[in-house]
Amino acid sequence: MAGERKIFIITGISGAGKSQVLKCFEDFGFYCVDNLPVALLEDFSKFLAQSPDIDRVALGMDIREGKLLDALPDVLKGLRARGFDSRVLFLDASDDVVISRFSETRHRHPLGAKVEDAIKEERKTLLPIKEIADKVIDTSGMTLGELKESISQTLELTRTKEMTLSVVSFGYKYGIPMDADIVMDVRFLPNPNYVPALKKQTGLNAGVQRYILGQPAARKFLDEFLRLITALLPQYVREGKSYLTIAVGCTGGRHRSVFITRYLAKKLRGSGHPIQEFHRDINR
Repeated sequence: MAGERKIFIITGISGAGKSQVLKCFEDFGFYCVDNLPVALLEDFSKFLAQSPDIDRVALGMDIREGKLLDALPDVLKGLRARGFDSRVLFLDASDDVVISRFSETRHRHPLGAKVEDAIKEERKTLLPIKEIADKVIDTSGMTLGELKESISQTLELTRTKEMTLSVVSFGYKYGIPMDADIVMDVRFLPNPNYVPALKKQTGLNAGVQRYILGQPAARKFLDEFLRLITALLPQYVREGKSYLTIAVGCTGGRHRSVFITRYLAKKLRGSGHPIQEFHRDINR
């Protein structure tokens, strides 16, 4: 039945990994089409309605659509009105990473300009699409395996109507995750990196955890921040948000942010929402 059909629109910044993500969807049994024109999406949905064997679809769309992408929000509303479970997955990456990827592959940017200028223009053009996306994935620091795992978790969690929570630790020296909805800076806490016995450990180690919890400011912060997040969750659900990413940052992303992320993920599992925990920079 059409009400059980899933359509994922895969889009985002050129060089952020759309082709790899489509391959991941294909591995998960999705019927994949790359660069389907937005103007044909409505006719394609009619084809799906007459094809009961095709119940999971992933469509790649990018900046090559140009101004036609402006019609995507209205087309999505039409799909949902006809009973299709349609979602937008937006892929992003830092400018430095995108430039490096284009340099390594020697591919030409779809906009044809100097890569730095093309990225700036592309971000501006795609901003309205990013704002309506159900999920934004920052692929900057991801391996192919991590990307596939992220897609797998996203697909598993879309089976429920609940909002999914992702809690991510990161290091400010490597940049703030682009898919973050809430960002918390925990660099105000004493840094275990300057304790010789803890320097080579991470926030997953008991010694580091005891050190952080031994700080009165840490215990007070954890109580108040957890209380704030818990109070905000129903508000995000009420606004119809499907995914919420909480990013916790310290200097290097190995000690303080890792422990705080682990602590929050553990506590928030009692909220009834599906939880993802990810430590972006722990191995740097």
